[in-house]
Amino acid sequence: MDYLPSDFLQKMKTLLKEESEAFFATYKQEKTSGLRINPLKVSFEQWEEISPFAMNKIPFVENGYYYRREDAPGKHPYHAAGLYYIQEPSAMFVAEQLELSEGDMVLDLCAAPGGKTTAIGARLGNEGVLLSNEISAKRVKALSENVERFGLTNTAVINETPENLSAQFEECFDKIIVDAPCSGEGMFRKDPESCQYWSGDYVESCHHLQLEILSHAYAMLKKGGILLYSTCTFSPEENEQTIEQFVKTFPDMEILPIPHSHGVSPGRSEWTKTHFSDIAKTARLWPHHLQGEGHFVAKLRKTGGNEHSAPIMKGAKLPRAQAKLFQQFIEQTFVHFPFEWDRLFLKNDRLYFVPERMPDLSSLKAIRIGLPIGEFKKNRFEPHHSLALAVQTKDVQHHFELEQNGTLWERYLHGETIQTGKDRGWILLTIHGFPLGWGKEAKGIIKNFYPKGLRLS
Repeated sequence: MDYLPSDFLQKMKTLLKEESEAFFATYKQEKTSGLRINPLKVSFEQWEEISPFAMNKIPFVENGYYYRREDAPGKHPYHAAGLYYIQEPSAMFVAEQLELSEGDMVLDLCAAPGGKTTAIGARLGNEGVLLSNEISAKRVKALSENVERFGLTNTAVINETPENLSAQFEECFDKIIVDAPCSGEGMFRKDPESCQYWSGDYVESCHHLQLEILSHAYAMLKKGGILLYSTCTFSPEENEQTIEQFVKTFPDMEILPIPHSHGVSPGRSEWTKTHFSDIAKTARLWPHHLQGEGHFVAKLRKTGGNEHSAPIMKGAKLPRAQAKLFQQFIEQTFVHFPFEWDRLFLKNDRLYFVPERMPDLSSLKAIRIGLPIGEFKKNRFEPHHSLALAVQTKDVQHHFELEQNGTLWERYLHGETIQTGKDRGWILLTIHGFPLGWGKEAKGIIKNFYPKGLRLS
């Protein structure tokens, strides 16, 4: 606890009073670690059966589990197959508060590294449309990789400012999540080095940035739409007071209640400037009340405004020669190709599956749109890694099982070739039946097509 800034210590003592002793005691305890399973790929029953880890259920998250740090699930092939997302337990609570409908148009405005995006995309069942935005060019790469690993096909990853998005998507979204940039006080136990950036001035600057981001989110939200706001900080200035000011500025935003159970606590109206009673409908997650780090969540509905539709993306259909090459690939590789042909679009020799209602993103920095299917190269079609992670073993003609207990899966993830003695063309490499990636089998050897940037070093 010696690493905590003295001003932060004093602030929390003043805020929490007699609770502060229990709060500070958590800094001497081990941080909690969690993973959230991917229902697009594995059911709860399946996971309980095949899980290689000793785990306990997280009571406030439907598909979340605590795991032991020594189990290192990030190094297991199930992680590469997208069976779960490693996420701090309290952070999982946020997306749980968003009720989703099949055709929803959803925006995750501050999305990296992808915890909320993968949770929402999976809960949408790859229906509707999810725009996942990250303003930082450095962080958007990890976001795109997590979307790929999870097998999301209804998602676009974009690298834009809230200002540019609000100019294009006025009152277009049914649901918006703002996991706002914050002072990160709730993560000091998890990441002690982050303390060095903390100051009272930094807290204040975060508060103003949050209000600016929320104003753009408000502009993009339809009448009747739901806004979910969250931070990983304890600071009332960035939590209760940010929402208090936001609702004062936009009086047609109504705070909705979040359940307070399993250690989840209400927001503190006494920490607002006007003792705003509705703040008690928000939620706080405290490390001395539950097994998790610090988080704040507010859920609001827009009662005014209008509803607009964004222009839909238009793409080039396949020319005859490329359609023939792709048809050959499908016939030689798949038993059942699970994506509609009329939703396939071609751009610069790259083929994509784009869901209905995907908006036109041509004027924005789009990193990934829908599902990359593959690329046309010198009279052949080469499938994309994303396609492998978005299909099931039953969809393809040939797959090769990389047993968990052997070394083949490690060799594959390192980029090595595998000897099989067969000659079957494109083949799906699997772990316990779950796809890991592509290989091309010829003359008894599977050539490795696992992406170089993802390979184990």
